[in-house]
Amino acid sequence: MRIYNYDIVLQEVPDEISLCITVCGCNLKCDGCHSPHTWGNSGKEFTIIDFKKLLNNYKNYITCVLFMGGEWTDDLCIMLEYAKSINLKTCLYTGLNNLQINNVDYLKTGRWIKELGGLNSITTNQIFQNTKTGEILNYKFIK
Repeated sequence: MRIYNYDIVLQEVPDEISLCITVCGCNLKCDGCHSPHTWGNSGKEFTIIDFKKLLNNYKNYITCVLFMGGEWTDDLCIMLEYAKSINLKTCLYTGLNNLQINNVDYLKTGRWIKELGGLNSITTNQIFQNTKTGEILNYKFIK
């Protein structure tokens, strides 16, 4: 897996303090994407060992691990499983639809369509869901 960067974020997963890892290699290339720098094979190598070290540094400050992209890598499932094993919630942001993935508490699906807007738009095609309850949480992004 290759990543562009990581950061602590407060808004991407409502009610959670998340370590957001931006994964490279997106092949969707949505028109108007805010992260075209993540297309292709950019970024730096990120292994399960790197992930465990990162979580060890931040585990007392976060409640959730968020991957923006990465659903097309085998390592993602291993990392999600590890995060769950140390009692962190997990989230995946993806442009894909109808994605079934284990060990994810929250899932944002849907390609970026500029005219429809993102999760903070009532016209968005994107869905942010609690996978455990099935509840659609888009309303938490609308101001």
